[in-house]
Amino acid sequence: MPRLYVLLFVVQIVLAVCALISCLSAEEGEIKALPRIVWVLIILFFPLLGSLAWFAAGRERVPGRPAGGTPKGRILPPRERPRPVAPDDDPEFLRSLGERSRREDGELFRRWEEDLRRREDEMRRRDGEPPREEDRPEGSTPTS
Repeated sequence: MPRLYVLLFVVQIVLAVCALISCLSAEEGEIKALPRIVWVLIILFFPLLGSLAWFAAGRERVPGRPAGGTPKGRILPPRERPRPVAPDDDPEFLRSLGERSRREDGELFRRWEEDLRRREDEMRRRDGEPPREEDRPEGSTPTS
């Protein structure tokens, strides 16, 4: 007999936890009869009856949508598809990262080339040779 009581106690706790999670994660439009905070208090103070009341009368089922979300095997049209949750799931974000990386790489490469040409010019001046103008990129001027 004590095993049965322990089992019923565990079932009651699991039911109360599931009801709390369901209540706290429900959208505002899906909660019926009472405000969310009242449902939470009912579930906490009367775990068995409060949980059963929540599942029976507290939440509203959206027609055509099962409790688990999207039915398996059904492909949603683009306007009904959920937006990507994480930035790395968003193709536009990933594309912008690639473009920004290419731009930054190009800028870094351009600065490296300018620095290399400046150093070559300094070495030539030190050795007494004039700097080579034909190797310079457009818009670049020698530094003095």
